[in-house]
Amino acid sequence: MTPELFPPPYPRIFPLGESAVLVELGDRIDPDIHHQVLSLAAELEARSFPGLIEVVPAFNTLAVYYDPYTVSCPEQAVQSAGQNVLSPYLAVCEWVREAAARTESHQAEPLVHRRVVTIPVCYGEEYGPDLEYVAILNGLTTEDVIAIHSGRDYRVYMIGFAPGFPYLGGMSERIAAPRLSAPRPVIPAGSVGIAGTQTGIYPLPTPGGWRLIGRSPLALFNPEESPPTRLQAGDTVRFQPITASEYKQWERRRS
Repeated sequence: MTPELFPPPYPRIFPLGESAVLVELGDRIDPDIHHQVLSLAAELEARSFPGLIEVVPAFNTLAVYYDPYTVSCPEQAVQSAGQNVLSPYLAVCEWVREAAARTESHQAEPLVHRRVVTIPVCYGEEYGPDLEYVAILNGLTTEDVIAIHSGRDYRVYMIGFAPGFPYLGGMSERIAAPRLSAPRPVIPAGSVGIAGTQTGIYPLPTPGGWRLIGRSPLALFNPEESPPTRLQAGDTVRFQPITASEYKQWERRRS
């Protein structure tokens, strides 16, 4: 049985500054709710309204950015009490509700291409200085942690924190670990980390407090490419363990 796309009281729409709205579709991290987020995002992109700039999906919300000047043009005005009201916020709320109704009517899969992306990772030693800590914390060997971490698929719920940083869902609680008490000043690009029951990949050298268990030689962010991020919300990620020598081969091919 197909789950109801937008059970009451959703979608709920809130102003996000003067040029965006936040559409809330649920109150938890859940694959079905994320499907709804992606479905609504795809519908808005496929049948955009005048002034739409960008839609940004997250775990259970969708941010809709728009140009208030374009939206408030007289021909885009919202009818209220028989009069034209030049309210960009109300106009966008109406378009979002209409898009949600269209999405719910056909119960469609997201109109975006769903990809499976394999990410090579060299685990441990200089590439994953916290691997042993994660293993000891959970009563496992480092080989166990690698097997568990690379043995399942992960959903990209959202891109955030830094350009191209994927927040991945689906990690086993058997390898959960707390953040560092004090963040490292610089995390090498490509580092794979764990924070609580989440895992992610640092695309750029940035400060960070996640426990580092490995590193990928793949570039996750390149501003010269379109799109600039290797991963997108809705993608499936699979981690492929590689050796240190294979990591260096990947680096040489990239350079």
